[in-house]
Amino acid sequence: MRPSTLREVSEKMSGQADPVKVFSEFLDYFYDCATEEEMSACLAEEPVLLSESHWNAILAASADYLAKRYRMRAFPLWVLGPERFLPEPWFRETSDEMRAYLTFQSPAEFRMRGLYVEAVPLRRARTWQAEERLQQRLKAGEERAKQTAAHPRAVS
Repeated sequence: MRPSTLREVSEKMSGQADPVKVFSEFLDYFYDCATEEEMSACLAEEPVLLSESHWNAILAASADYLAKRYRMRAFPLWVLGPERFLPEPWFRETSDEMRAYLTFQSPAEFRMRGLYVEAVPLRRARTWQAEERLQQRLKAGEERAKQTAAHPRAVS
């Protein structure tokens, strides 16, 4: 069964599960969420700290990035904990050319934690579905704002 929260991801990782597989399964679950509330619930609970510090930073950067990307009203404050930042830069790629490229391409949520990744991290086959729902949610919000502006309530 796919993990439905980052807390579950960290628990499985601490149990020696393949971290990339577990994290990928979580992203698939997250991108299948139908509402902002469901997405927020996936990120709300703080993950357990892992022995590999780069994973602590990756989980925080991912929650930060996803919360901002999908414009969630509930922001997971645990992502700001000092144990979620690396003292030294971490690159998945080893070549000097790729390191230079990633230094400038990494999103701020990752870069500020010392993580250097591709410009659009966390991509999965299901990402487009979540992007489509975000656009629908934003469009519905714009329509509500237009209706409110067109029909303001009488103020006494």
